[in-house]
Amino acid sequence: MLPKSILVPTDLGEGADEALDFACELAQTFGATIHLVNVIGIPALGVPELGVALTSTVIDSMVHDNQAALDQIADAHRDRVTIGQVLLRTGDARDVINQTAKEVGADLIVMGTHGRRGVSRALLGSITESVVRTAPCPVLTVRPHTTHGHAEAAA
Repeated sequence: MLPKSILVPTDLGEGADEALDFACELAQTFGATIHLVNVIGIPALGVPELGVALTSTVIDSMVHDNQAALDQIADAHRDRVTIGQVLLRTGDARDVINQTAKEVGADLIVMGTHGRRGVSRALLGSITESVVRTAPCPVLTVRPHTTHGHAEAAA
C-alpha cells in the first residue's frame, strides 16, 4: 500500500530537516499529505528530582518558540507538498508520536536519527528506535549525512 498520509516528527534540528525533505519527495511521488509533530519532552519541562522546575513563563515561551518554528517549517514546504496538520504536543515523545500517527491516520512515519553511539545513546535512549518497534504503521528512518549533503534512508 502506498502512503497517502505521512507523519514527520521533528525536533526542529538539522537531522529532522533531512527527514522532512525525504518525506516531501515521497509525498510528491505518491500524492501524499505530510503531517508534522513536534514534542516537548517531559524532561524539558523540568527535572523535579534535581530541584529544577521551569516557570510557566519559561514553558509558555518554549511552546511559543517551538510552535513558531514548526509553522515556519510547514510554510516553507507548502509550495512543494500538501501540508496537513501541524501539531505541537507535550509528553513522552515515543508515546506522543505513536498516538499522533493514529490520530492523523498515518500510513507511514518518516523520522530522522541522530546517529548517537555508545554511552550517549545508552543514556539518552533512542526515540526513533522505540517508535520503530512500537509504531502503528511502517517507519522509515533517515540518517543524516552532512558530508554528502543528502540523507540516506533505511527501512
